[in-house]
Amino acid sequence: MTAVLHAHRYGPAGPIRVLAIHGLAGHGYRWRQLARQYLDDLPLVAPDLLGHGRSSWAAPWTLEANVAALATLIEQDADQPVMVVGHSFGGGLALHLAAARPDLVDSLVLLDPAIGLDGHWMRRSAEELLEAPDYADRDEARQHKALDLWSDVPASELEAELDEHLIPWPAGRVGWRVCLPAMVSYWSELARPIVVPRERIRTTLLRSTRTDPSCVTPALIEALKSGLGSNFELVNVACKHMVPLARPTETAAAIRRRLV
Repeated sequence: MTAVLHAHRYGPAGPIRVLAIHGLAGHGYRWRQLARQYLDDLPLVAPDLLGHGRSSWAAPWTLEANVAALATLIEQDADQPVMVVGHSFGGGLALHLAAARPDLVDSLVLLDPAIGLDGHWMRRSAEELLEAPDYADRDEARQHKALDLWSDVPASELEAELDEHLIPWPAGRVGWRVCLPAMVSYWSELARPIVVPRERIRTTLLRSTRTDPSCVTPALIEALKSGLGSNFELVNVACKHMVPLARPTETAAAIRRRLV
């Protein structure tokens, strides 16, 4: 049975036009600023992926399980193919969804998508997570994000992240509202091969220029150029990895360019 995702809904009532997919260890509430301040005329749904937030934490934690759940969400809440916006792991999922179910996807906006990454890098990332999965308190969690990929995200967004996503963990510590075994599994999923939609779905990729190492590989750019031709657009944005939070104006502009 396909899992039902907890979904955050924004904009006017009616069939959804935009599906927004968060990154690894994230949640759908991260899209609220973009939806409310820049895209408030669009019915937008932003689910928590499996093992994340308030969605099911039950296995399996795979690309295929998430694609099936996302497809069900679109079938239930849309009356036509939708634009799919995906950040990081969500960008890789957006590509898998478009490849598996092109009938549900009108266009793609990929924000620093993570797909086809080096397996050794992913193993190190999973080991680092297992070595330090939680924090002593809110201040330590804030500092960890502020000194890393969130350094160019507004402080108000970081505080909202802590309010929504930081929860008590055992032994008086705190951590993110995610299933730790699922997160470890998903690092492996990021090393799966690159996929490109069989149909030439209109696609824009926003690549951050200040993330090192970048998860947007030359192989991914070449695959999208070869597979999509003139339907592919590459845009560089001057920020770190959290593109939709650090550069909402550019993100919203890319979304509107791809709307039918």
